[in-house]
Amino acid sequence: MTAGFPGPDDEDGRDRDEGDGRDEGEGRDEADERGAGGQPPGNEPLTARSALGLRAVLSGVALVAAVAAAIVFAIVANRNGGGAAWGAAVVCAVVAAIAAADLAVIARRARGR
Repeated sequence: MTAGFPGPDDEDGRDRDEGDGRDEGEGRDEADERGAGGQPPGNEPLTARSALGLRAVLSGVALVAAVAAAIVFAIVANRNGGGAAWGAAVVCAVVAAIAAADLAVIARRARGR
């Protein structure tokens, strides 16, 4: 039946064959992997994967794009004297500053400090 609209045989709005929300062949869920007291088993730092490389690439692309856009908007604003173009240039400059700060944080974390 459609979610949120109970049918004639399911007054509570759920299909009777839903079960616990897992497929039959599905393995253990996250709660099954926790130890006593709901704590993780303790091997996460050994198996964790860092996303610093992808984050650095995304921040680098954002930095280059934001600087280029800020320059273009500043040139357009200087030629036409438009206030909206100056506002867009400022927004792009702020995005570039945030991307540069993120790259500095990434570099610091990559060094292990």
